[in-house]
Amino acid sequence: MKNNFKELTHEELLAKYEELIKKYMDLRFKTVLGHVDNPLEKRVLRRQIARVKTLIHAKNLGIR
Repeated sequence: MKNNFKELTHEELLAKYEELIKKYMDLRFKTVLGHVDNPLEKRVLRRQIARVKTLIHAKNLGIR
């Protein structure tokens, strides 16, 4: 389930990055407490964060 981040502007990408980081930290906290419904969600969030960071970096370099 890939999200389509390519059409987002630089500001929207930064906002999405902050949102994903917050979600990831909350999920990590819940994992430690043992109250996670879907443990694979952590991997999905990590990969989405990597996609967004890659697009932010590409926009900073002027590639996209």
